[in-house]
Amino acid sequence: MKKLKNAYCFTEKIFEKLVSLATTILGNSITFILAFCLVICWWVNNLFTTRDIHQILGDIIFGVTFLSLFIIQKSFNRFSGSLHLKVNELVSSHETANNSVINADEKTEREITELSREYSQLAEQVKEIEEEIEKDNESH
Repeated sequence: MKKLKNAYCFTEKIFEKLVSLATTILGNSITFILAFCLVICWWVNNLFTTRDIHQILGDIIFGVTFLSLFIIQKSFNRFSGSLHLKVNELVSSHETANNSVINADEKTEREITELSREYSQLAEQVKEIEEEIEKDNESH
């Protein structure tokens, strides 16, 4: 069972690295330019074939959708990066903050899940304390 768990952890780490690499590549400006050139070449190549309007419109829609993938990924990478910077700044500027959440975007899914559990438990403890205080206030 332990070997299976180790294999799963190893597979998960490799998958996370591949996903990180893929999002970096898909959000790169050079990748978009290459994809744009590919779409233009594809459209120009299809100009010399006889096709009906439905096929032409389908090709245009497909090309625009394909290019949108790169634009959306670039936008998401930028938004995500700026959000992480803001959160890191807030955490680092507060003396009592838990610094383990700094650079959460670089943590593995397992580390993020563990941190989420810790904060869920903390939230439950705070809720219980607030309920006790509320009961005490009602009894007085």
